[in-house]
Amino acid sequence: MAKIIAVVNQKGGVGKTTTTVNLAAALHDLGKRVLLCDFDPQANATSGMGVDKNTASPNIYDVLINGAEPEKAVVHTDYGDVIPSNKALAGAGIEMIAIPNRERLLKAALDALAPNYDYIFIDCPPSLEMLTVNALTAAGSLLVPVQCEYYALEGLSDLLATVRLVKRGINPDIELEGVLLTMFDSRTNLSLQVAEEVKRHFPGQVYATVIPRNVRVSEAPSYGQPVTAYDPYSRGAEAYNALAEEMDSMHKD
Repeated sequence: MAKIIAVVNQKGGVGKTTTTVNLAAALHDLGKRVLLCDFDPQANATSGMGVDKNTASPNIYDVLINGAEPEKAVVHTDYGDVIPSNKALAGAGIEMIAIPNRERLLKAALDALAPNYDYIFIDCPPSLEMLTVNALTAAGSLLVPVQCEYYALEGLSDLLATVRLVKRGINPDIELEGVLLTMFDSRTNLSLQVAEEVKRHFPGQVYATVIPRNVRVSEAPSYGQPVTAYDPYSRGAEAYNALAEEMDSMHKD
């Protein structure tokens, strides 16, 4: 049965989608059965895995709102499987209001697919609303990317408050999978200071692997590839491969 992990931080530009795509691809390279569910209307994870977000159908919106079968929405790629998204998902939060058990729609879809995978990653939108609540309800744990910049911890208290509400009312089993330091530059005091501050706030919950600033990581999405395929010997690819190994070792039975 799959570990379902929501990659979430309502603060934009922290490397959330980049992490989802590259971690999924790196675990796939380790021989794991991986599904990436793109739950962000921007659909950057969809295109980052080499899938055309404009033509992929059915997509996650069709599954949630139009009753499409989850299995039929899965697209197979060289880097793992994907349930694509597109801009229609932006209005789904409002459309869900009239649907019974609206916060459990994604859970129902992913639970049907979970026996086929070792890991399912949910790339969440950069906000705390009905889509994110669906993701937190569906997930067993959450991975929080934190950018090594000023205000890194800004907004995390709001996220953790939302998680507590979900844990209390809907999904009592959800846990913090881990906090991931992204865009780390060891040459700057700022990155080092942020890393120490994050470790102080989340003792024992910060991954040993840190993701460096790396131009190859930034370039890869424009080619529709994870960095592990675009430049497998880059520092970014090496970091995501190390993260995949670290995460998988944590889930060994």
